[in-house]
Amino acid sequence: KLPAELWNYIFDLAADEDVIYQYGLPDFTAEHAWLKIFHSEWSLRAPQMALDQLQRQSYITKKAIISTCKFWNHIGTEFLYRCLFFDRPAMLVTLAQRFASFESQHTNTVSPGWWTKRIHIRQYYSPNSLSQETIDYALASIVKSCPNLEIFVVDWPLTTTLTFMRIADSLATYSHRNLRTIHWKVPCETLPKVIWALDSLPYLLSANISFKPPVTEDAIEHLGSAFDVHLTLRYLQQLFVEGHVGEFLEQATGWSLPALRSLSIDCGVNSHDQPDVATFLTIHGGDLMFLNLNSIPPLDVRKILDLCPSLIAFSFNADWRLEQQGSIAMGTDQSLLVNRPHEGIRFIGLHGLQHAFGVGVVGENATRQPLPARFISRTNDSNVEALNRSNFPNLQVVRCLNRTLLEDLNKADGPSEASGGLERWDRWYNRFSNIGVRLEDCTGALLGTLPQDNEDGDHEYDSDEYEDEEVY
Repeated sequence: KLPAELWNYIFDLAADEDVIYQYGLPDFTAEHAWLKIFHSEWSLRAPQMALDQLQRQSYITKKAIISTCKFWNHIGTEFLYRCLFFDRPAMLVTLAQRFASFESQHTNTVSPGWWTKRIHIRQYYSPNSLSQETIDYALASIVKSCPNLEIFVVDWPLTTTLTFMRIADSLATYSHRNLRTIHWKVPCETLPKVIWALDSLPYLLSANISFKPPVTEDAIEHLGSAFDVHLTLRYLQQLFVEGHVGEFLEQATGWSLPALRSLSIDCGVNSHDQPDVATFLTIHGGDLMFLNLNSIPPLDVRKILDLCPSLIAFSFNADWRLEQQGSIAMGTDQSLLVNRPHEGIRFIGLHGLQHAFGVGVVGENATRQPLPARFISRTNDSNVEALNRSNFPNLQVVRCLNRTLLEDLNKADGPSEASGGLERWDRWYNRFSNIGVRLEDCTGALLGTLPQDNEDGDHEYDSDEYEDEEVY
């Protein structure tokens, strides 16, 4: 009979959960993967979707382990509760009741929640039979039972300030010493509560916060006691913010973030609340190594790169119309991306580019209204022209980050020849090949490498077995 320690080691290998417990969240350099569900069309799976699938597969493995025999059940239960992954609200209520029942009956025994290191709530549609208040209290109760919680990810919007307060209070009360990673989606109105929640979690290493647009224009005007609060997050290395982020960045400019190395600012379709990125980077940009910027209005890339001398990876929107040099008539125009060569950058990601290759809905619209598409594609050319050895001496990879563009290219079987997309792809590919730079798509493959129907590829996991199980 093998000792329990060896079985623990074997079960740990079988669960294959190393990636699940990494504190860092996937950033803009993480790769997508082609996915085919049986005989349907190819689609792209985001890194977060891959992590969701890994958690499902790990759960089934652990469930099989503890169902084998009493001895394995005794040893393997710890592994079952290490990661709590939910994609149905009823699962939250069931587990909260189970934790409460266990703690009331076993006052001298460690609760199963003691072993929990990660809680991940995937986006779902709540049935009418469960109120939001019931779900809120269930989640807060689960957090209370997990004092060693390290990673807390919520992929569905915490729709009200009250909802966020209940969960944030539980985290601050029971998990503040061990919590290292948070991922929240909140309304803008909760900004004061978000600031105080961050203040109560001093050991965070990674934070991803998505702000929904405010219900009213003055909804975030009154920060109250949270206005101009000086937070010290001495261990925070990753900060990702998305959506309506202007006020948050304005407040965060005055914070102490000495360990910040990775920053992502994604404004999405919001074009009204333009964040003051340059002022934020004046304070916090000196030691950044990874910087992702995506917005509709252009930002001052030259100034930003001057403020971030330590960058090794940078991404921006290739649709931005930036100041140019050269002669458009001669076809030698290029955007001014730098004031001086940036020696550190090795990886550049490009958002946008939807008009570059004449595919998808945008390509169809361009046949009816060619001038806007032609203007944006020329802007793409100018920005790509600036990605050269003179501006970035150590550049190794240029990656197109737009997953919709890649899916459209696959459906169209490549760039459109009629709109000039094929000629543009050929020109970009040859240009980067000549200077030793790899031009990639968001999967990390060479741009233009499309999946073939005879390839095995990755296949979506059939989750029926997972969803039909009684969880935990």
